[in-house]
Amino acid sequence: MTTTTSPRLDLSLDAVALTRAVCDMESVSGNEGALADAVAAALRGLPHLEVLRDGDAVVARTRLGRAERVVVAGHLDTVPVAANLPTWTEGEGDDLVVHGRGTVDMKGGIAVQLRVAATTPEPSRDVTWVFYDNEEVEGWRNGLGRLAREHPDWIQGDFAVLCEPTAGAVEGGCQGTMRVDITIPGVAAHSARAWMGHNAVHDAGHVLTRLQAYAPREVEVEGLLYREGLNAVGIRGGIAGNIVPDLCVVTVNYRFAPDRSVEDAESHLRDVFVGFDVTITDASPGARPGLDHPAAAAFVEVIGRPPAAKYGWTDVSRFSELGIPAVNYGPGDPSLAHRDDERVPAAQVLECERVLRAWLLS
Repeated sequence: MTTTTSPRLDLSLDAVALTRAVCDMESVSGNEGALADAVAAALRGLPHLEVLRDGDAVVARTRLGRAERVVVAGHLDTVPVAANLPTWTEGEGDDLVVHGRGTVDMKGGIAVQLRVAATTPEPSRDVTWVFYDNEEVEGWRNGLGRLAREHPDWIQGDFAVLCEPTAGAVEGGCQGTMRVDITIPGVAAHSARAWMGHNAVHDAGHVLTRLQAYAPREVEVEGLLYREGLNAVGIRGGIAGNIVPDLCVVTVNYRFAPDRSVEDAESHLRDVFVGFDVTITDASPGARPGLDHPAAAAFVEVIGRPPAAKYGWTDVSRFSELGIPAVNYGPGDPSLAHRDDERVPAAQVLECERVLRAWLLS
């Protein structure tokens, strides 16, 4: 009879070795079960933590009665593997680099969370550690969103850190994002008798002209500079090579600063494209930095580097919707996320571990 055992994580490993161990447990979105099992089992071996689980999301928290509670979170899933597992290393010492899927987005951050959770049994703040599934796919599947809907008490806190890759800098809040379809009507005709129709694709030029003339805002929010963006990201129209198109759809993505709500963003886009049929297909709010919170200020002080605005949307927005100010902080260059040559400097992983522990003990 053959028996199988679930993979195990040794939290006594240093954060670099732990990064490799976590990455080598493949967990493409929807396949996080084995890694979630290993994370839950490892954390349940720590007497100072209460461990909870919902599907493939694992929550572990201290119960020390501290004056404030902070949440430290990260997602377990990755985008699909591209012949870049198991992990491998190059260099040595301070120049050591770990290569492989998830090293940047964001299992380096997960390893830091696990290592600090294991080695900091009496932090000065109560801590809730969150490890969740399905971040890299459709928003309705997101494990943090599921926890917020079904177990909001599990992830409550005064301040949150999302260990997304930031190359070891604090990135405050995040931009909101909205996608809209702009539909341009026409009249179909045989292309040999084009004068009998009206070309919808040609009329899309009016939409593109407005985009070319558009001047994105640069706005300061709580001391951080956010640059907005409004871009056509897709265009479709026409059904055959000999028919004048009777319909064209231009898809536009708006990245907006967190001083605007989703409703503000919608109103702005309808003003920009007045006269056109505008349909919202996707929208997520941004998040203000929240750096005026005492826990956030202490975090920035420990890092010793000025914070910057987060360009892009992250799950700090979900914390913001719960009334919890949040920042992004973790190892890895975010420009390497999802690339086949994804890699993280070992020194950056160790530095993030040091900073996170020092903050929790400060």
